[in-house]
Amino acid sequence: MRGSQLRIVFLDAATFGDASLEPITRAWDCTVHPLTQTAEVRQRIDGFPVVVTNKVVLDKSVIAAPEAAHLKLIAEAATGTDNIDLQAARERGVRVCNVPGYAAQSVAQFTIALILELATRAGRYIDLVRGGEWEKSPMYARIDFPTIELSGKKLGIVGHGKIGGRVAEMARGLGMEVLISVRPGSTEAPVAGRLPLDEVLKSADFLSLHCPLTPSTKNLIDSRALGLMKPAAFLINTARGALVDEPALIQALHENKLAGAALDVISREPPPADHPIIKAAKELDNLVVTPHCAWSAREARERLLNEMAENIAAFIEGRDRNRVA
Repeated sequence: MRGSQLRIVFLDAATFGDASLEPITRAWDCTVHPLTQTAEVRQRIDGFPVVVTNKVVLDKSVIAAPEAAHLKLIAEAATGTDNIDLQAARERGVRVCNVPGYAAQSVAQFTIALILELATRAGRYIDLVRGGEWEKSPMYARIDFPTIELSGKKLGIVGHGKIGGRVAEMARGLGMEVLISVRPGSTEAPVAGRLPLDEVLKSADFLSLHCPLTPSTKNLIDSRALGLMKPAAFLINTARGALVDEPALIQALHENKLAGAALDVISREPPPADHPIIKAAKELDNLVVTPHCAWSAREARERLLNEMAENIAAFIEGRDRNRVA
């Protein structure tokens, strides 16, 4: 198959916002769909050897369907591949590649922004001024919300890959002490300098999650883990929503067994209006929720598209690049 004849379908290009799709569209015959609903997937992949997806689910029923008979490559437009049945892809001989590390800087700086928000309540003070409350003050300042200094505080990191490592660098620049957990679910000998997860949970003033979602990490932060954390500690999750047992977190926040949490990811995205975390975010002062945007700096989106194009080019040349299945 010559590159110029390669047919590609991009299932959810709208997830890239205003970033140019030219790294893919100028090189190959590319059909672009802004978004694709579950009921549309089979029809839209029919006849295409390469499927690009960011968050559209390609499960076993899709990969094994007659419409996927021509499928040779799934190009994951992200790092995480939990939306793809990798075993089904292997059984069908379909290659899967992803783009690791493209958003390390973007996610890391957003993580630090969430830590700073929990520590300083800057956003709440901005809302206070916009609401006309400062001019009502009997003194020059408003100190309505508790704030803390980060210098000297301990930041626990679960998942010390490119993102977690970058967060650690930034946190040390703020004077924080970094505690790195052993890899959850790992049976390998601990890497020097890494601590058991329970020890990190007990010691951390802030706990930041950067590990992938796997069977061993689902609901990693459950009622037991939350019970080990200090009542004055904060939880930050910019990785995957299902790493956290959401009902247990909401209960801990309601009962002040945890000082606060900041989540950029939740278990269902986009969430329904009655999602427990969305409801809690409207009720609790100690819960900050943002709409899965930590990864989305323009530079990161452009980097992702360029890297994905390189993955596809490697596939055409018969080489494996960032292959995960």
